[in-house]
Amino acid sequence: FKRASLNIFLNHLLFFFLAHRFFSSSTIIMPVDLLNPSAEHEARTHKLKRLVQSPNSFFMDIKCPGCFQITTVFSHAQTVVLCGNCNIMLCQPTGGKARLTEGCSYRKKVD
Repeated sequence: FKRASLNIFLNHLLFFFLAHRFFSSSTIIMPVDLLNPSAEHEARTHKLKRLVQSPNSFFMDIKCPGCFQITTVFSHAQTVVLCGNCNIMLCQPTGGKARLTEGCSYRKKVD
């Protein structure tokens, strides 16, 4: 009886040893690379869930289509922004980002 139980114990031990060796040496291939996400994936994710947190908002220089004066505006402006020279409406607020009027050009401001 002792010899049979020792034999069973050794068989189980051998099985677990081989199973551990087999599963630990194989690599699991993930469908998405979590450490190197694509730029489009980073742009779609929430600002707090990105690999490096960054805001969605920015300051921009808007050029007036009438007098070509440049005005600095926040991207998520909550009020109507008028040109200081000719009082043309440069952008109007929406629920999120401000909507530029037709003919206005902009560029992101650099620190």
